[in-house]
Amino acid sequence: MEMTDLKVAIDDYTDAAETGILGLKDRLDAIETKMARPDYIDGSHAFDGADAVEHKHAFLDGFITKGDDSLLKDLEAKGLSTAVGGDGGYAVPTVIDSEIEKQLRDLSPMRSICKVKTIETSNYKRLVNTGGTASGWVGEADARAETATPSLAEVAITPGEIYANAAATQRALDDMQFDAEAWLTEEVAEEFAVQEGAAVIAGDGVNKPQGFLTEVSIGKVKTGVAGAFPASDPSDILVDLVHALGPRYRQGAKFVMNSATLAEIRKMKDADGNFIWRPGLIEGQPDMLLGYPVVEAEDMPDIATDSLSIAFGNFERGYTIVERMGTRVLRDPYTSKPNVLFYATKRIGGAVVNADAIKLLEFAV
Repeated sequence: MEMTDLKVAIDDYTDAAETGILGLKDRLDAIETKMARPDYIDGSHAFDGADAVEHKHAFLDGFITKGDDSLLKDLEAKGLSTAVGGDGGYAVPTVIDSEIEKQLRDLSPMRSICKVKTIETSNYKRLVNTGGTASGWVGEADARAETATPSLAEVAITPGEIYANAAATQRALDDMQFDAEAWLTEEVAEEFAVQEGAAVIAGDGVNKPQGFLTEVSIGKVKTGVAGAFPASDPSDILVDLVHALGPRYRQGAKFVMNSATLAEIRKMKDADGNFIWRPGLIEGQPDMLLGYPVVEAEDMPDIATDSLSIAFGNFERGYTIVERMGTRVLRDPYTSKPNVLFYATKRIGGAVVNADAIKLLEFAV
């Protein structure tokens, strides 16, 4: 092949490659645009603008306010995601469900620092390397010793069902000034946040998340005093807790405790008389303790004998919350007259996936 023919072939190949890349870019742009819509959820069917508005109108003005589900049934016949579940009820429109998710993140301190995964299956599984893999340095021509086989453990999280039973009178629902969307979002998100926060911290794993305080494999640092900090240099034990966590996990690590425990720590000073706690001086900036953010979670136990009142760790790497996509609502106008009950359910689970990423301070000898 002459040089001229070779150049022509290369040019043709380059043009074809560029055309293919541009085509892929256009497809990716279209996908990103679709995912940016408020009614899109994890690759599932997304409503177009008209259907999303119609779905929201049918759910709020028909089903919630008047108990009329005929419009929702019509939408179901059109193939939208409004099918009645096995225990009754209808799926919350994705626009409202997204707002519930947003408020849940704002209200639940643990959800804001843990990894959250949305799933479409009945459970969530992942492999965790518990043993590490051998490695080393060699020259270019040196023999490579066979590396050890990594030790893998499977972590399986099965979501339990969390529910909120919000109530409103029919008179309130009939009021023209009643904002059904805001009321439902706030009531459901607040109750979900309360139940989820308590379970992520101390849940027993039965039909609910397995709390990190009940995970026996997490390492603990003892204060040496039953139900109290050491009398001499009490802040030193917090330094020990920080350094009990591996260096690779300290980047992104946070303290977690309730407000009563934090009140005790805020009084502690270093050898120079400076408080070891630093308030966040800028809006949105967290309070700092020994250079690490502090998260207040009221479900953490108060200081008592053998209590696990302070946690320190990289919760993004150590704990995973999983949730099934979507919230369902069942309307009940009969059980508690004159109130109308709205039984909202969502499937949420959680577990420690890396015990090395979290450490606990135990107030024990």
